[in-house]
Amino acid sequence: MNTIALPPTLLTSNSRLRPGITLAWLILALILLAVAFPDWLSPTDPLAADARLAYLPPNATFWLGTDENGRDVLSRLIHGTRPSLYIGLAATLVGLGLGTSLGLLAGLAPAWLDNLLMRAVDVLLAFPDLLLALVIITLFGQGTSNLILAVGIASVPRYARLVRAQTLTLRHAGFVEAAVTLGRKRSAVVLAHVLPNAVQPVLILACIGLGGAITAAAALSFLGFGAPPPAPEWGAMMAVARNFMANAPWLMAWPALAITLTVISITVIGRDWLRRSEGRNP
Repeated sequence: MNTIALPPTLLTSNSRLRPGITLAWLILALILLAVAFPDWLSPTDPLAADARLAYLPPNATFWLGTDENGRDVLSRLIHGTRPSLYIGLAATLVGLGLGTSLGLLAGLAPAWLDNLLMRAVDVLLAFPDLLLALVIITLFGQGTSNLILAVGIASVPRYARLVRAQTLTLRHAGFVEAAVTLGRKRSAVVLAHVLPNAVQPVLILACIGLGGAITAAAALSFLGFGAPPPAPEWGAMMAVARNFMANAPWLMAWPALAITLTVISITVIGRDWLRRSEGRNP
């Protein structure tokens, strides 16, 4: 009889399911399904307005209620999944790319340049991520692209410091020195040996940091620096919903719950990945 093999991340040493990890993967699977097929899952057009249906509470027809313009909240929530995750993922990739490049350069550079780069990173670390992102948006203006850039740059310091620390350790490792002794070019040694080993732990940090990037992007959208209305984006939905908390609290509750579940699921999976990685590499 055929059997279904469960992913190892869902199993403990005694082969019993871990409910927390399993639930996190199920939530993440639903989120990815909403990203891939929003039109299939949403009951109606997320932009279709009908003033006669405004402020309806959750019911059999509109499962999550309707907003101030009579639009279906469930449809807007489903369609808001893609832009919300896109901003968080793109910002994480920006921060990861810039931070890895900066950390690798600092780790391989002469001492004076290393000190100069790290002092610049320390200056960035002095600012909270959200405040730094606000400063960047103020300088470059609003818009989705600038929002991604702002959140990404705010996350650069932590990636840069980790990559630099890994690079400083690897540059004196035996296998790296052996490759240099054998006459391989410095650039080839960096690309083949230093970079892959330096980036591995950073990828785990980026998985955990993705949740923070989604939260920061939603917070900036809530403050009015993200997608303008009527775009179905979670932070923007919360920004509009704060004006109707008294008579329609569900308008704030559902996007806030979506952000919370998404961030918790990604963080739980990322931390489990980190724990298993540390178990394989004591």
